[in-house]
Amino acid sequence: MNVCASMSAPVVTARAGAPIAEVARHMEFYGVGCVVVTEEETLLGIVTDRDIAVHAVARGIGGDEPVRTVMTAPVVTIGVEDDIHEAYRTFRRSGVRRLPVVDGSRVVGILTVDDMLMDVFRRVADLLGPVARSVLEEPPGPQDATACAGAEAAEPPGSGGP
Repeated sequence: MNVCASMSAPVVTARAGAPIAEVARHMEFYGVGCVVVTEEETLLGIVTDRDIAVHAVARGIGGDEPVRTVMTAPVVTIGVEDDIHEAYRTFRRSGVRRLPVVDGSRVVGILTVDDMLMDVFRRVADLLGPVARSVLEEPPGPQDATACAGAEAAEPPGSGGP
């Protein structure tokens, strides 16, 4: 399976000279945790909500400063044709939480650790689907609550009890 099956698209972008405050407003408006910084469709960097909090706010960098001052560059990316297993390896190797998905030099989407978690959930559901169906068709034997309660309170023979 290619990464394009799990990525989010379109990706939110900003120019390198865009003010940090404007980029933060874009994150809020679009409900995203990162913005890809581009110039004429060429990837220059990535800025995350954490970058804004740690590199801008905590250091006293004003919201009018260009986003290039807090963006991460160079950016770890993944190709649109790459297999999802390559994405897992890239996340593990790099320690990043977001990978811009590129087609050549053009950003076509974003793949996040959360997207990968959803992939894992889908795979587990596919694996357990037949098991779940068989359990629903033939539920386990009757449960006797009094037998369970009695078993918990019963003392082994010769234990003397309380």
